[in-house]
Amino acid sequence: MIYPPSRTGEVVDDYGGVTVADPYRWMEDLDSAEVAAWVAAQNAVTHAHLRGLPLRAPLERRLTELWNYARTSLPVLEGGRLFYAKNSGLERQAPIYMRSGITGTPALVLDPNALSPDGSTAVSQIAPSPDAALLAYASARGGADWETVRVREIATGRDLVDEVGWVRFSDLSWTHDSNGFFYSRYPEPPTHKVLEAALAGQAVYYHRIGTAQADDVLIYRRVDHPTWIVNASVTEDGRYLLIKTYRGSDNNNQLHFVDLGNPSTPDIHAPIKAVTEALDAEYAPIGNYQSRVYVRSDKDAPNRRVIAIDLENPEPSAWKVVVAEQRDPIEDVALIGGRIVVHSLVDVQSRLRLFGLDGRPAGEIELPSVGTVSDLTGRADSSDVWFAFSSPLVPVTVYRCDPETQRSAAFEAPTPPIDTSRFETRALFATSKDGTRVPFVLSAKKDLPPTGDNPTMLYGYGGFSVSVLPAYRPDVPAWLELGGVFVTVNLRGGAEYGEAWHKAGALDKKQNVFDDMIAVAEHLVKERITAPATLGIMGASNGGLLVGAVMEQRPDLFAVAMPAVGVMDMLRYDKFTGGQLWATEYGSSSDPKQLACLLKYSPLHNLKPGTCYPATLVTTADHDDRVVPSHSFKFVAALQAAQGCDRPALIRVEVQASHGYRPTDRLIAEKADQWAFAAAHMQVGTNF
Repeated sequence: MIYPPSRTGEVVDDYGGVTVADPYRWMEDLDSAEVAAWVAAQNAVTHAHLRGLPLRAPLERRLTELWNYARTSLPVLEGGRLFYAKNSGLERQAPIYMRSGITGTPALVLDPNALSPDGSTAVSQIAPSPDAALLAYASARGGADWETVRVREIATGRDLVDEVGWVRFSDLSWTHDSNGFFYSRYPEPPTHKVLEAALAGQAVYYHRIGTAQADDVLIYRRVDHPTWIVNASVTEDGRYLLIKTYRGSDNNNQLHFVDLGNPSTPDIHAPIKAVTEALDAEYAPIGNYQSRVYVRSDKDAPNRRVIAIDLENPEPSAWKVVVAEQRDPIEDVALIGGRIVVHSLVDVQSRLRLFGLDGRPAGEIELPSVGTVSDLTGRADSSDVWFAFSSPLVPVTVYRCDPETQRSAAFEAPTPPIDTSRFETRALFATSKDGTRVPFVLSAKKDLPPTGDNPTMLYGYGGFSVSVLPAYRPDVPAWLELGGVFVTVNLRGGAEYGEAWHKAGALDKKQNVFDDMIAVAEHLVKERITAPATLGIMGASNGGLLVGAVMEQRPDLFAVAMPAVGVMDMLRYDKFTGGQLWATEYGSSSDPKQLACLLKYSPLHNLKPGTCYPATLVTTADHDDRVVPSHSFKFVAALQAAQGCDRPALIRVEVQASHGYRPTDRLIAEKADQWAFAAAHMQVGTNF
């Protein structure tokens, strides 16, 4: 394969006496004509290759069929109304509907598809006012992290004059009088550097409806720590504003509060008081009862517990443990109808348990089957527990449970266009290099023969305390129909076994994550599920880093590698957007000890010329302002130069898309490209 030329420069960085060449530094100038021309040329080569693959067109047709079913999001409950997103099947984005109660007639509130017919403007979050008369909604060009908030009058369907810009990493939280909302914003970034400039100066503001953003009230900021994240939310009863401050991407946070007084006439200028400023653990408020706030925390409890803090006496010595730490780690907690609902993980399987506000066990919510609770919500003034449930073979379904009867009922249940009874899912374990048991979930056709050559794709993440729970993906059944095997791996670095599991895959222990993935791959080969010639690996963001590191450490073990929006340059990731927040997870090249660790696995810096690497398809997007696309540009240029055999090294750059957003039609096209590429280079047949 002949690739477009990638110019090399003479840039060399000195990291405290350690010199590192960066020949593709020019690719970091994302607005340059040279980079644009390089991207266009690379895309032309990539799409020519993909169009010629025998399964490309059949896969797009099949994926379009698999995506074409109605699906509904977990509702937001406000003012006696349900607000939820529902995609009829192939709409580019899911419109927002409102209904009064469970049986009310749905009314369209906001159609994101009307904002941009091509889907280039994404609606990223919504927040209805407490009286359900107004809807604050955030939109983003290309689905980028930068958001603009507007306010829609629900009765008339028209937008008010309000427009709040430069919002990012923010909650939208209304005061109880429905006259305004709190949000977090940054100063306007430099012109032409909007998608790449390093972030600093986030602050919490209050916007009053009908006023200009210039008149918004500054509530809280950290001038002493400008790179820290600050978020604020109002308790359900409208009494308190709770402010969380993070120094990085870990869950450790400070917690402050403002007593707003009478919820009908809140005092947004009331003093800010500290609950804790230790930054030694997670303190995540889940709700309150009068002045007592319930908090999920891993303080002295790596598997998390629930504590109660009385804001009238918030000293740590007065905190009360309500739900103690247990063997099974807590994934999520909600305060609903005078109960504490705890979502725990038992070997990566979900369990929902109920406790009284005094911590006494109050039963358990039976789940539809073995699987995953992906979201949990409800209100303190209503007994209904809402949760989203799925498994690798069951699409996400929203359920409403009455704890009194212990019965759950599906809300707008989906009917996918596929019979999954032909397939099965198994929860298994492999043993990593240091003896650690690593769980993984395998999905395939029933009675999969151990022929040693089943085409198998591994998916993983392994970082930032994110649990990768086995859930339904509408593209995977197409792979299973082709005789493929799909494996989700629960690597260290996640939270599947609590904070200890996370820390075992962070900073100088990051190699454990790669060892875990390699161990599962070797286990599948040993058990004759697959072989290196029919084995692939995929992952996105931190998972893209995973793919890059593993394909370099064991190029002999994989036929295909597909890193998406990956963090590939571990020496310079903290120079762009919010990258400096990730230093708590990765470390920074400015620290000599951490530099040595980063250099050992940084995908950009560990390509060895002449090595035969797997067939590689890198995917990224031009509006990715979380992991800037220059990571992928530089990695692909270096990989094309280093590749020692005729396996392709390609990059696919999506336009008007971001780190995690694609309109439905373009998402289907991207998935078709990925699976067709995998099939072509893993010896997959051409019949479904």
